[in-house]
Formats: sequence, C-alpha cells, structure tokens
Amino acid sequence: MSSQPQPQSPSPRYAQIYTLVCQIPPGQVATYGQIAKLLGLPNQARQVGYALFRVASDSEIPWHRVVNAQGEISYAPQRQGNDDLQRWRLETEGIVFDPADRINLKKYGWPGPGATEADPLK
Repeated sequence: MSSQPQPQSPSPRYAQIYTLVCQIPPGQVATYGQIAKLLGLPNQARQVGYALFRVASDSEIPWHRVVNAQGEISYAPQRQGNDDLQRWRLETEGIVFDPADRINLKKYGWPGPGATEADPLK
C-alpha cells in the first residue's frame, strides 16, 4: 500500500485527468503537458503532475505512462521510491531508455485518443 494520499472522490478535473491517462496503452507514454493540452488546460502540466502524484502506486490508473516533456521521469524525493517503480513498469512494457535516461517520444509517444501514428499530437 502506498503512503501517498488517494482521494476518495477526486475533483472533476482530476477525474478527467485520470480518465484520459487510462487511455494511454501499454508501451506508450504521454507528457504532462500533452495531457493538459488534450483536456483544454494549456500551460497546466503541473496540475496533471499534482493529480498523478495523488494516485496510489498500486492503482489501476497507469500513472507511470506520463513523463516530462524531455521524455524523462520527473524524479522527486517525496515520491518515496516510485521513480524507480515508474522506470521498472515502463521497461516491463517494452519502453527503452537511452543512455541519458530519456524515452524517445517519437518512438514511444502516444498520439492521443483517436489519433494515428501519422498524426501525433505535437
């Protein structure tokens, strides 16, 4: 069980974030900014980060599939080991990190709901 707080009833905005994140398939990632933009919340990538921080590490919400705009895990001491868990989960899904610990967003980036590989969200 995670020591991170899990909201009993998330706010409507957090619920929207969780619903969208649940659409990211295994083996693909999205960025915090991409999720915010898709929800009509431009420049609110941190809000997405705050929402995902509140998700328990053992939740069915695939929080681990969201990374920063550089394709990196956003390491933070308050995540209490979940950074390593995030990397392990991504690698288990077949995502490869380069020597600089980055994910190739062109290769593994989720194009968004209803988009095709040829029409990714920029």
